[in-house]
Amino acid sequence: MSIHIVALGSECPGGVGSGEDVPGQAQMQGGLLWSYLGHSAMPGHGGIDGTLPGRHGLNPAFMEYQSRVFGDVRVMVQDCPSWDLLDSDWASVRSVLEQADIVVIKYSVNDKLAFQQVRNVYSPRLRPLLRHWGMPVILVAVGARLNDEGPPCTCPLCASDWSSCVPHSEGLQLSRDLGATYLELPSLNNFFVGRYFGSVLEYFMIQCLKQKAKERPDKRRGYRINEPRPPHLDQPARLPPVRVEESTFSQDLQWLLERGVQFADVAFYAGDSGKELGWAHAAVLCAVSPYFRQLLVGRQAWERPISRCACRERDGAVAGGGGGGGGGGPHSLLSTWDGGLEDGGLPRPADGHLPGRLSRLVVKDPLLCVCLWETLMFLYRGAWEWEYLEEAVAEKLKSPLAVAQLMERVRSFVGREKCPRDTPTSRQPGPQALGNIFNSPLYSDVIFMVQGSVLPAHRAVLVARCDVMAAMFSGKYAEARSRVVPIHGVSSDTFLSFLEYLYTDTCCPASVLQAMAVLVCAEMYQVKRLQHLCEVCVCAYLQSMPSRELASTGISIIRLLRRAKCHNADQLYVWLLHFIANNYLIFSHKPDFIELTDEEREHVERLRWPSRGYLQELSEYQQRRRQLRKSRCNLM
Repeated sequence: MSIHIVALGSECPGGVGSGEDVPGQAQMQGGLLWSYLGHSAMPGHGGIDGTLPGRHGLNPAFMEYQSRVFGDVRVMVQDCPSWDLLDSDWASVRSVLEQADIVVIKYSVNDKLAFQQVRNVYSPRLRPLLRHWGMPVILVAVGARLNDEGPPCTCPLCASDWSSCVPHSEGLQLSRDLGATYLELPSLNNFFVGRYFGSVLEYFMIQCLKQKAKERPDKRRGYRINEPRPPHLDQPARLPPVRVEESTFSQDLQWLLERGVQFADVAFYAGDSGKELGWAHAAVLCAVSPYFRQLLVGRQAWERPISRCACRERDGAVAGGGGGGGGGGPHSLLSTWDGGLEDGGLPRPADGHLPGRLSRLVVKDPLLCVCLWETLMFLYRGAWEWEYLEEAVAEKLKSPLAVAQLMERVRSFVGREKCPRDTPTSRQPGPQALGNIFNSPLYSDVIFMVQGSVLPAHRAVLVARCDVMAAMFSGKYAEARSRVVPIHGVSSDTFLSFLEYLYTDTCCPASVLQAMAVLVCAEMYQVKRLQHLCEVCVCAYLQSMPSRELASTGISIIRLLRRAKCHNADQLYVWLLHFIANNYLIFSHKPDFIELTDEEREHVERLRWPSRGYLQELSEYQQRRRQLRKSRCNLM
């Protein structure tokens, strides 16, 4: 085995120009590659007296010497310190480069003119060839950058001498253009050459040796020619993917705004005419908008209603009595006033239970009166679809100035000083905003009692996100008239995770068993997407377990399979069958493996890994190997 290294350029300031003699013994032996090879370097075939490097037979401009590394690997080095050879004899240089295994390009950081010539003239000619051949390239910057005010600086990032030396950034850019590994050697001592440069060069030499070993024909000794070859083991079959439905969070809240009037507790009226403009839900508005949170929160359930204004412009002034701002200050956008539920025209239930309190908001801004529906739709869908809001508002107002004023008011609703279009990282998705009221008593109108735990919730969110909850709170069931709803058959942690998904559209169970428990709860309430997310979590947890942990875990995969089939988790059921087949040697020795049905057992046997055919071939191979060992004569 041998490695061919071609070096171009000079590590000495000034280099070697055209017409100059080949470097002498002292200069060559003080170079980078000769210093690395050390005393093991021996003269090439063209050497003069056995100590000097020899000249290349076809191109005398290349100096040739060789050494041995890794014990018996021969390293042939051909070093050309003059770049002018590329202009005078490009064909011969190309023939030498084509045979190289590794290319080393050197330059001195104190010779900026030579570096610029390499970068501007010779690099464009070498770049396509080096990339086409795919050989590793090492670009080495040698020398310490000069500093007139003190001793030589060895810092690669020093910028005090950029006018006369090659900066670190320019050398790094040249290495990127050539696809090379970039190194900086302040001096040619044992540390930088032997450990720093030598470790990189040895890495590429090992890679070249591995590649040549693959390409070399397999040379076996005579007594191994008739040895049997081991059977080939195929990779296990890929596990089937578990698909998750797209999120419908924004569509669910849009439906709540359009059709969830039954659970609305906020009414909007025009300030000038007193006309009713629309209905909304205080829980959603307070979760998304700090403006509405300041405007609505703080009123006790049976507090005597007072008329007040809140959330003015940035000066923070608060107007009293529901009127406009005084003293020339900016006017309020909304104000609250008397709002009992019985005043809203909604009938009181027969049992006298009062499910909520109606808040009446007077819209004082004329632009907001015109575009109130678009603004509410924007808030309900998550308060991040700014472009769609601006387009919808522009169609109604027909005035760029009015659109800009209204957008500024909407930004005050969500607490934005700038338009999120200018700052993409400030976009706040809807699920993240609605998570502000998750497990919070703020405007809560229902309480779930689960294993002694009290979990507050909001009917409007539950109805919008879950069809079973919508039927439970909208029909003639006891839950529709009661504020406290008991939940049976589910743990408090599981039901809390289920509610967290309804509010945030995310689910992160802590374990496989917790994911299966949430999956059962999702199947109970017919939330299909949550069921798919739990299936993905179970698959991810099991797939991340190493084989040793799978063999010793107390989780029964067969029981998980049974629960997946019982609760209509079809994707997880199929995935677990393939998972058992891919880890057949682990699960086939467990006691619960016999619980598989005949159809499941047939499916697992058909997909098992390793297959029966491979195990049979492996047994025959081992038997032939034992017979061959017995027939040989062992010499002591």
